[in-house]
Amino acid sequence: MTQDELFRNIIAHCKEYGFIFPSSEVYDGLSAVYDYGQNGVELKNNIKRYWWDAMVRMHDNIVGLDSAIFMHPRIWEASGHVGAFNDPLIDNKDSKKRYRADVLLEEFLAKIDEKINKEIAKGKKRFGESFDEQQFRATNPNVLREQAKADTVRQQMIEALKNNDLAALRQLIIDCEIACPVSGTKNWTEVRQFNLMFSTQLGSVNDGASQIYLRPETAQGIFVNFLNVQKSGRMKIPFGIAQIGKAFRNEIVARQFIFRMREFEQMEMQFFVRPGDEMKWYEYWKKMRLNWHLSLGTDREKYRYHDHDKLAHYANAACDIEFDFPFGFKELEGIHSRTDFDLSRHESFSGKKMRYFDPETNESYVPYVIETSIGLDRTFLSVIASGYREEQLEGGETRVVMSIPAVLAPVKLAVFPLIKKDGLPELAEEIMKDLRLDYNCLYDEKDSIGKRYRRMDAIGTPFCITVDHQTLEDRTVTLRDRDTMVQVRVPVNTLRDILDRKLNIRYWLEKIEQ
Repeated sequence: MTQDELFRNIIAHCKEYGFIFPSSEVYDGLSAVYDYGQNGVELKNNIKRYWWDAMVRMHDNIVGLDSAIFMHPRIWEASGHVGAFNDPLIDNKDSKKRYRADVLLEEFLAKIDEKINKEIAKGKKRFGESFDEQQFRATNPNVLREQAKADTVRQQMIEALKNNDLAALRQLIIDCEIACPVSGTKNWTEVRQFNLMFSTQLGSVNDGASQIYLRPETAQGIFVNFLNVQKSGRMKIPFGIAQIGKAFRNEIVARQFIFRMREFEQMEMQFFVRPGDEMKWYEYWKKMRLNWHLSLGTDREKYRYHDHDKLAHYANAACDIEFDFPFGFKELEGIHSRTDFDLSRHESFSGKKMRYFDPETNESYVPYVIETSIGLDRTFLSVIASGYREEQLEGGETRVVMSIPAVLAPVKLAVFPLIKKDGLPELAEEIMKDLRLDYNCLYDEKDSIGKRYRRMDAIGTPFCITVDHQTLEDRTVTLRDRDTMVQVRVPVNTLRDILDRKLNIRYWLEKIEQ
């Protein structure tokens, strides 16, 4: 199965089993907008809770916030979004498709990296245990040629983006002979800048409505509330403010399912530090955020750090945690050292002091900020993509299983009576009523027990309990594990202790500090 086929299967599975639906589907849908179904909303809420507990509950110096979507328009002038929140777009004249110019070049560079990795793989196969990758990279002519090409293109792209030289960006695409993925031609328009903010009107037209924006990020709501939180919470530097909320971007090139949408959710934390301490905390949060992802049990090889070649105007250091999606390594989370740019700009534009008096140094200063920003929808997609499996079983049967981390699973536990008589349904419901106070449980008595197991595998339910006639005799049930399909007989009165070790969030949070 190719990666494209895998991705199509995942998208189809999400719809069939109530994870994600195209928004407004009965009206033929709305491009790049999606609704989360009954299982999707549970998974989404569990991801939010796991992030919130790891970020806020596990840190004494981090508190939460829920700022408004509508904010004063001057905020977006101060942040630079009104003047500089643009994407460089280019159209192919034959396919009429529009692309981000920088993304076309990044995909071109990714193909060069693939060529280099293939050469390295050949070298490993040829030389075996004696293979020295560092020496191979430094001496192999094919690798050196491809790496030199990549370095040249990357440097030219960075310079063009930094100088906002759209003509140079287009020329680089032409020089690299990049073709449209749809038409296969290289008939490109000029590159143009497109502002990504949605605007609307506040107040009635008769009263003289003013233009405001749907927020393109949640961070600014934290910055303008910095002093409110600091003073009301008596917070001392260093401290953080965390927030989960909706953001909106008028993405022209929205694609890859829920990876890039016009309405999405962010989980962000802004950590305020003393100037000069920012790089220490930057490295700390790089490590801590990767640990959070790894605590869910996903292979380390699925993640990598990517340091930014071109820094944003507000940053003095930035990196992404990238995840290996079915369409390649892409940004999942960003960690940025934003300096004092945001608070200083809001101080300048609002005329209000945005300073912190440090009792330890007896001085007043504008704090520096370390930002961790993760896309909730992208995290959702990474969980789904890493959990989806199609397995061949004995006898030629196939099962689709979603190996979602148990702490995030939409339904934690399913309870089945083996048959719909002899008092088994009543006993199964009695067991479920007790356990549902701790876990999201599902009761099912329709179809054969095998079909019920398959339905639970498909939505990622970690455990199934089956009540049968032996349960009536000795108060034991069959407990089935989703991933191994192993079934064990356990007493009913031990279920709570057994499940607690597997499902209680505390045991997952402990892994982050390890």
